[in-house]
Amino acid sequence: MASKDTEVIFKVNNNMTNTSPLIFNSELKQVVNSSKVLVVGAGGIGCELLKNLVLTGFEDIEVIDLDTIDVSNLNRQFLFQKKHVGKSKAEVAKQSVLQFNPNAKIIAHHASVTSPDFGVGFIQKFNVVMNALDNRVARNHVNRLCLAAGVPLIESGTSGYSGQVELIVKKLTKCYECDPKANPKTFPGCTIRNTPSLLIHCIIWAKHLFNQLFGEHDPREEDFDVSPDPTDAESGGDPNPDVRRLSTREWAKTVGYDPQQLFVKLFEDDIQYLLTLKGLWEDRRPPTPLKWNEALETVDNVLQPDNQNMLKDQKIWNLSECVKMFQESLSGLKKALEENNNGLDWDKDDKSSMDFVASAANIRAHIFGIPVKSRFDIKSMAGNIIPAIATSNAVVAGLVVLNAINVLRGKLDQCESVYLRKAPNPRNILIVREKCLEQPNPKCCVCSEKPQVTIATDLMKMKLKDFESLVLKEKLNMIEPDVQRDSTGCVIISSEEGETDHNNDKTLKELGISDGTILLADDFVQNYQLKIIMAHRELGREDPPFFMAGDPSELKPQKEEVKSDDHPEKNGDDTDEVNIIDDDDELMIIEEEEEESRKRKNEDIVPVPVKKRRTEEMPNNFETNETIHI
Repeated sequence: MASKDTEVIFKVNNNMTNTSPLIFNSELKQVVNSSKVLVVGAGGIGCELLKNLVLTGFEDIEVIDLDTIDVSNLNRQFLFQKKHVGKSKAEVAKQSVLQFNPNAKIIAHHASVTSPDFGVGFIQKFNVVMNALDNRVARNHVNRLCLAAGVPLIESGTSGYSGQVELIVKKLTKCYECDPKANPKTFPGCTIRNTPSLLIHCIIWAKHLFNQLFGEHDPREEDFDVSPDPTDAESGGDPNPDVRRLSTREWAKTVGYDPQQLFVKLFEDDIQYLLTLKGLWEDRRPPTPLKWNEALETVDNVLQPDNQNMLKDQKIWNLSECVKMFQESLSGLKKALEENNNGLDWDKDDKSSMDFVASAANIRAHIFGIPVKSRFDIKSMAGNIIPAIATSNAVVAGLVVLNAINVLRGKLDQCESVYLRKAPNPRNILIVREKCLEQPNPKCCVCSEKPQVTIATDLMKMKLKDFESLVLKEKLNMIEPDVQRDSTGCVIISSEEGETDHNNDKTLKELGISDGTILLADDFVQNYQLKIIMAHRELGREDPPFFMAGDPSELKPQKEEVKSDDHPEKNGDDTDEVNIIDDDDELMIIEEEEEESRKRKNEDIVPVPVKKRRTEEMPNNFETNETIHI
């Protein structure tokens, strides 16, 4: 049981417009009433958290959220109603919780927390910050701001029935970036283009096809055209990477996006070409090209016995229905593209976009003998969705408030990380906690005394503009970095607009950066400094553009793989399941992972941002005490 001085009793009148804490003890009540707290995010957890804070007696609250309310939010974000769709989440959440306590002072910011307006000085106003976010970039940013400001941060997240809450305090606990987060699921590009064996491969291919036909021009898409790749090492085809092929986008423009001609190219001609790459089909089932007229007339036997009793989106289309949907959605998207010359963004909630990806993925699956799925299932896979559980959000939000109270009481030792399990453990415990606070990682590139990382890349190929965008901003989550050489003090990247633009197209080698060069990176917005040790490495065509490690010894030279007939490669039939976990609003699905050929090197073929894994692996040293003390 909770101790007597921390028992909480509420007196609530019938219409719930006035709530007054009767017992905390007078001192704690005063602390709660007078403390200034910040909530970052007003989504699934954020709504529950704001409600809990007001009902607990907090009266000085600020909330930041850039999002607006969508219809899909209404089933779990209970501060919002249908009339609020399209409005600011932060503003509507504020108005809703004020009904519980009109005397509360709540300031809502409809803005991004990464804006310079919310820097270290802003964070220092608060006694505690509570994160209810849904993306890694924002989490990393708030983590760094709180470390720089010396303000305790309470991090939280859910994934379906699971969840966690953890405290982050500078020099006392691990920060959010102390442990590497799971990388997004990736697949070799040649598997997607040439030899798909799972439906997820076909879905990713269809999403790339959408981007190449209708999306904004993206140079990265040029490196992954959906057409067959003749340079695949297994194919025995032409290994010359300099041969220029007409891109799918260019070809589609020449035929006016005609559905029949696109179908013939994608599902007949390209497949016929794949069949000429004999090396691909020695240990695999070869694909079967489709003809337009035959496909339109084909009614296969994929329909389930109770298919007609299902909801529309849960029915499995036969091949003829897929082709007709491909034709209809293609025409609709072409019209939308003509009205928006800048290109279209793929949206799982846009009917034409989703119909196009579902139909194209199922047609390709049919060609390669892969079981097809319904539009509903494909939407879940394409949108990386696990349905959020409102109860999980509520439990986690409650735990956040308990931790906040402990922080304000100075009881940091009682703020161990707490985990909500999907099912009770063998001791029949559903909510478990660690035995003690986790210590900071001495090699953390953010919170250690002298943070540093090692970046290995091809210095003769990596351009400065790519180093800034891919390494500093995308990987290291800097907002406005300034970079100089440690030995000379020469500035190579400036946050002042236009000051170093003349260097953008130069390679790092041309700028005098060699193996072992030390760079000093400074982000004024985050009050964050980092030492970067550069290492030269020759990279292959399908290698990522760089590798990063916290310790130079972790970046060992790659050894050439020795292929042996004594260890034959698998043909892709064996699969296992991998949990890929994300945030409380839209979560990663469970995907099947194929063990790929060792002849290939992994290539990230999913440029669409993937949200971070929030709920981590459960530690072994859980407290087996069912009571959470406050």
